[in-house]
Amino acid sequence: MEQKKCVVIANGEFPQKAHAQSVIDQAEMIVCCDGATDSLLRYGREPDYIVGDCDSISDALRARFADRLMHIAEQDDNDLTKCMRFAQAQNVSEVVILGATGRREDHTLGNISLLTVYRNWFRRVTMVSDYGVFEPIYNTATFSSFPGQQISVFALPPVPHITLHDLRYPFVNRQPMIWWEVSLNEALTDSFTIELHEPGNVIVYKLFEKESKE
Repeated sequence: MEQKKCVVIANGEFPQKAHAQSVIDQAEMIVCCDGATDSLLRYGREPDYIVGDCDSISDALRARFADRLMHIAEQDDNDLTKCMRFAQAQNVSEVVILGATGRREDHTLGNISLLTVYRNWFRRVTMVSDYGVFEPIYNTATFSSFPGQQISVFALPPVPHITLHDLRYPFVNRQPMIWWEVSLNEALTDSFTIELHEPGNVIVYKLFEKESKE
């Protein structure tokens, strides 16, 4: 039976703000990287599955959750990718990733870039932090928004030519070469469109709250 939505929790900064925590509260199924298990338990939820190489989970928790622990020893993939592969095997259609940013910056950058891989495995995949949400696209896409919402766009190979619609700062049929080129923009209306003139790997970031000008 296909799950409507799965929440995957990585071992970065555990959500502290209401918007991100609401994702956990509403989760139908939680797949947890082994190192994030303690944080999830402290929050008051138990994982449905724990996936990873088990180098970051105590013997006590291994015994307690032996019936839902998926030990994957190989080191070619990080624990987040192991969780995502597990979710794919469960015929999940939509995944929200939490705890994938913060702590080590190299892990953060690596996890965000992996969205372009995970996009191929699910109908929709997003990565939520306390501050905003990342979503990968491969073709032209329109997003809901609000006036003043802060928007950034990042392109990875293959890098397409991009045109922005209904964002404050223009970017017209250009191929960004450096990440900052299409970052730190601002929505003008209740939606905006990222037009890709050819398919490509693009990650769109939306800040949850309107940025203060103080």
